[in-house]
Amino acid sequence: MLKKITSYTFILAGLILLNSCKKEYESIQSIDDTKIQNYLTSNNIQAEQDPDKTGFYYQITTPGTGEFFKADGTADSVLYTLTIKSLLNGTSYYNTSSTTNFGTYVGYASTFTYSANERPLSIPCVRTVIQKLKPGGVAKIFLPSYLAFGKNGSTALNVPSNDNIELTVTTYPQKSQRLLDDKRIIDFLASKGLTAIKDKPTGVYYSVVLAGTGDAPIDVSSSLKINYTGRNLEGTVFDSNTDGTFKTTLLQVISGWEVLKDIPGARKGAKIRLFIPSSEAYGTTGSSTGTIPPNACLDFDIEIVDVTN
Repeated sequence: MLKKITSYTFILAGLILLNSCKKEYESIQSIDDTKIQNYLTSNNIQAEQDPDKTGFYYQITTPGTGEFFKADGTADSVLYTLTIKSLLNGTSYYNTSSTTNFGTYVGYASTFTYSANERPLSIPCVRTVIQKLKPGGVAKIFLPSYLAFGKNGSTALNVPSNDNIELTVTTYPQKSQRLLDDKRIIDFLASKGLTAIKDKPTGVYYSVVLAGTGDAPIDVSSSLKINYTGRNLEGTVFDSNTDGTFKTTLLQVISGWEVLKDIPGARKGAKIRLFIPSSEAYGTTGSSTGTIPPNACLDFDIEIVDVTN
């Protein structure tokens, strides 16, 4: 009888040990899923599970209008912004600036650059969820850590290891960057009570603050001495030279400045303000220094100090 009790004891101990090992080595997928489901329940969020069951959940908060975004042979372009925050405590890790945006074909919307110091991040569910939106639509994605920044987290964004993420995707109604830039500039002018004339071929807006009195006209090869200050539409100065030492031709600067040759009154002594769409500035890549982000419209104060032909 004693031997039987001893055997049973060993079997019971083994089962207990096996159970404890299973709990100790519970998969990160299971742990993350439990945390996300608890979060959704406690916040009364009605979210859909990823149809392919890769592990994320999503909620369409604003459906948008028009046709759904497509990523097939008739692929649409999508312009959008992202916010990234911790599901655990709401810590904000990333917000796309109001002066910029991501822009690509829907099929490539899974990869985006969030820091100049780190590799682009690939989150396939962004592409998946965008296809459930129409232009102007907004969705929240509840992302397990292993589909986000993983066990390594992100040094650039201060994301800790194995942090579950709430990611918000906001798409713009406009399907081309040129249209979005034009709206940004128009809205900016209205918010500041400014008036400006649009150069239709380029989309650059200009305002002649003071007409010049010089006789020499400006062309692309004219040698110009210029004082300038460049800002983004939030008012942050990214470059300035106002001591009369900057010399250039219009061929050596961003293409948006070329409208100077066509502006009445753009002569020596003129003061002109330019509002430049991203396509005529630093485009989809931004500046090499990182001070100007991709797809950013720019605001320049320009004083033409001298013109030599």
